[in-house]
Amino acid sequence: MATGSDLRRMALALDGTTEAPHFDRAAFKVARTYVTLAADGKSANFKFTPDEQEFKCMMAPAAFAAIANGWGRQGWTTATLAKLSAAELKSALDMAWAHALPKKKPRRR
Repeated sequence: MATGSDLRRMALALDGTTEAPHFDRAAFKVARTYVTLAADGKSANFKFTPDEQEFKCMMAPAAFAAIANGWGRQGWTTATLAKLSAAELKSALDMAWAHALPKKKPRRR
């Protein structure tokens, strides 16, 4: 069973991650926000691709659900942390973090 403290520790261990306030949540970002943690530490919103979101929601429907609005259609997915193992939380963080890395600029010739 994962907790908000687990998420904070694991997210901040990912290279380049910083934490900042985001409305009533804590946002974790590199170049872009990739996960936000609810103030009560019980849930988090992850930024996945729509395909990743579909996969996570299919494989663990008790833990993951698409956010029910335009953000959800973009891949933002709510996770109930108590329904995740530490390994599942780490996998979700790694997946979302990879999308938040700075875009590589094409090299000029």
